Amino acid sequence: MSNKEETQQEQIDAGHGVSRRNVLLGLGAAAATMAYTGNTVAAMPGHDHSKHSAQQPKLLDATNDCVDKGVRCISHCLVAWTESDLELASCAKKVNEMNAICDAFSKLLAANSSHVKDYARICKSVCNECAKECRKHDKHIECRECAEACESLVKIIKKNFA
Repeated sequence: MSNKEETQQEQIDAGHGVSRRNVLLGLGAAAATMAYTGNTVAAMPGHDHSKHSAQQPKLLDATNDCVDKGVRCISHCLVAWTESDLELASCAKKVNEMNAICDAFSKLLAANSSHVKDYARICKSVCNECAKECRKHDKHIECRECAEACESLVKIIKKNFA
C-alpha cells in the first residue's frame, strides 16, 4: 500500500473505530482458538471413539457391494428395455426392491443402529429373492454379479446373526 492509501485507510478506520485488518486478525484468532479447543476436547481422556466407525465393517462392505451390483444390474435391464427386450422385467423389480432394503441396511450399519439385527433378517430375505431371480439370467454378467453379491451378503448375515 502506498503512503496515500495508508493515510486514506487510517482516516476511514478512525471514522469507524475498528480497522478491517484488526477485524480479520480477530476472526483468525477466534477460529484458531475454536479449532484448538475442539481437538483438545476430542482428545480428552475418557472420550470414546470406538463407535465412530462401523462396528461390522465386513458386513457393511458386503451390503454396499450388493447395492453397487444392483445398480449395475438395473442399468443393464433398462438398456434391454430400450431394445424392446422385457425378459429382465421381473429381475429389475426384485433388484430394485433389494436396492432399497440394502441401502437402508447400509445406513443402519454405518450408524451402528440398534435396529441392525432386526433389519438383517429382512435384508437376508430380500437378497435371497433377488439372487434367485437374477440367477435365472446368469448369461448376463450384471445379473450374475448381482446374484453373487446377494448370496455373499446372505452368508455374512447368517454368520454374524446365527
